[in-house]
Amino acid sequence: MIAYLTRRAVMLAATLLVSSFVVFAGLSVAPGNPLATLAGGRSLPPESVQVLVERYHLDEPFLVQYAMWLGNAVRGDLGVSIVLRQDVSDLIASRAGTTVALILYATVIVLIAGVAFGLLAALRPGIVDSLVVVSTAVAVAIPPFVAAIVLIGVFAVGLRWLPALGNGSGLWDGLRHLTLPAFALAASATAAVARVTRTSVREQLNREHVQTAISRGIPYAAVVRRHALRNAAIPISTLAGMTVASMIALAAVVERAFGLNGLGAYLVSAALSKDFAVVQGISLVLVTAFVLVNTLVDVGATVLDPRIQLGRRP
Repeated sequence: MIAYLTRRAVMLAATLLVSSFVVFAGLSVAPGNPLATLAGGRSLPPESVQVLVERYHLDEPFLVQYAMWLGNAVRGDLGVSIVLRQDVSDLIASRAGTTVALILYATVIVLIAGVAFGLLAALRPGIVDSLVVVSTAVAVAIPPFVAAIVLIGVFAVGLRWLPALGNGSGLWDGLRHLTLPAFALAASATAAVARVTRTSVREQLNREHVQTAISRGIPYAAVVRRHALRNAAIPISTLAGMTVASMIALAAVVERAFGLNGLGAYLVSAALSKDFAVVQGISLVLVTAFVLVNTLVDVGATVLDPRIQLGRRP
């Protein structure tokens, strides 16, 4: 376990280094000038331009700028936003709660609805199974921004059941504002988990030891819970973990669609304004979260099935 975690820590450091370099390089060659955004479209005196260039090291070569930023990031200093002139760490902290709450809400939906529909399809062959298969096939192909448009049109504009924009205030109002974004983010992932649950549970039900337990008169619900669903938990949990990791990246699309003040939406706006420090800081946070979730999925698989050895093929 220690050796595996050590390897994953090295992989995490390498991933962060490569991703930060790629993002920094992409921003440097992108069209536009951060000074134009900072000036708000106004013409600045040459003296003011020179002060800003020196303050943010915009006159340094690319590799020098990157090395300076990386050295500060290692010490925990993510820099200052060139647009808002605030610490990037504070800006990230003020918006991280919205993104975390959105992803957790969507994860709950994926786990509950995905497993429930998949289990229903596995245990009810026929028309119920067919309905679940068809509906999940459609849902898994719907991207989050399309799901967001449909949900806004139906539940916010048409039925007026839930708000469509903003974060809300307070716990209850915040949950109401996150409901439609969470369902938009979880739609395709829920369908994928349902399909894997259906296949895995049905495969387990056809195994010899499960059929033997049923023939001995053990209650069917107990057989499903103790044998079929428990043995099918590994592929289900693995896919669920992968979908949670993917939602970290997809959250940006949903946050922009629903006007949420989260990390994803802020990442997009910062990239458009070429706010280097903010883009780099948020990218590091998202990549770190992605790798950590995948690591937790691998560790969780060994808890569910001790026969799996971390870092090796089963």
